[in-house]
Amino acid sequence: MKSVLLIGLNNFGVLLTKKLHELGHEVMAVDMNEERVNAVLPMVTDAQIGDGTNEAFLKSLGVNNFDMCVVAITGNFQNSLETTSLLKELGAKFVISLADRDVQSKFLLRNGADEVINPEKQMAEWAAIRYASDHLLDYVKLDEEHGIYEVPVPEEWGGKTVGQIDIRKKYGINIMAVKNDGKMNLSISPDTVLDAGNTLLVLGDIRSMQRCFKI
Repeated sequence: MKSVLLIGLNNFGVLLTKKLHELGHEVMAVDMNEERVNAVLPMVTDAQIGDGTNEAFLKSLGVNNFDMCVVAITGNFQNSLETTSLLKELGAKFVISLADRDVQSKFLLRNGADEVINPEKQMAEWAAIRYASDHLLDYVKLDEEHGIYEVPVPEEWGGKTVGQIDIRKKYGINIMAVKNDGKMNLSISPDTVLDAGNTLLVLGDIRSMQRCFKI
């Protein structure tokens, strides 16, 4: 369980708060809008109405006691930048900030952010790969070339073992798990038999995936 200070209750901030709550983490939420703060009260450990650009206010929260701080301010990049910088100056352990554009990411990283999230850009990249590819069910980007892909087992592989298809040797692709009716099997060996109705979680680069699974 982690303690999280989340500043900015826009749509992204609320969705993040909800998921962190579901995962059992402690969240303190901060926003200047009282209505937004009241809306998340059932999902947070604590909530404050306040301004993230106010140094005295941030200091009163004890930002150095949180495992991570998330700056989810949108619509006012100056406020986001100031809040990010102040959090780091006050001893925040790990600061994640939201950005709308690449140039904003650069400024945030130079001024205290340990990591930057650009939700629209990341979702656009995901959607381009997911929906422009046949036989691809899901995708998680790891770097510019590699990712984890969820793909259906090709019909011609049905009844064969992982060792028989040997995609690691042929394509450099690693099978991480086999999913059957929503249940995940992580104990994969060369003797694991694949069924045509299963899906695979595989790790590799996009070009190898396209050649192997014709996505």
